[in-house]
Amino acid sequence: MSDDQYAAAMRFIFEAGVLKRAARTGWWFAGVKHPETIAEHSHRTALIGMILAAMEGADPARVTMLCTLHDTQETRTTDLPHIAKRYLTATPNIAITADQVADCPPAVTDLITAAVTEYETGETLEAIVARDADKLECLIQAVEYRHQGIDNVQRWIDSSRAALKTTSAHQLADAALTGQPLAWLAPPPSPAS
Repeated sequence: MSDDQYAAAMRFIFEAGVLKRAARTGWWFAGVKHPETIAEHSHRTALIGMILAAMEGADPARVTMLCTLHDTQETRTTDLPHIAKRYLTATPNIAITADQVADCPPAVTDLITAAVTEYETGETLEAIVARDADKLECLIQAVEYRHQGIDNVQRWIDSSRAALKTTSAHQLADAALTGQPLAWLAPPPSPAS
């Protein structure tokens, strides 16, 4: 590998760092002043994907990778709210990814391109689970915002829930909608004597 390929890989890594600062803009319409970042969303999406993969019999490592990469293109397009898509013609994520990793070492380019293509095509079990993880994370975030006093989140809950495909994602959505986001703070139950 050449120094240029290492530099290109590093450029992609630096570029991905922008996601730590880029907000998920759709939440502004619900009244959330400081929504989570794209990186925060992607991190929990990857965790949800790993859990859903285990529940659905998919490859957890593959699903986690798809989830990690699913929004990396937003360094170049930002997180366009759904309404913006009515007025803009967006470049496909596969094409953006191709530009992002074009000069990386071939193994890196091939790995990332294949993963983004798989996610975008949405045909494998892993891609279906990863897409469910993305929608489920949005639903969970809406539930959390609602518990924080943001009451205008039902449209995110409804659209996310309607997009879910797997049985496990529907079950987790039910648990999110009936659960309490801070229930994990309660002390564990005492062992039975």
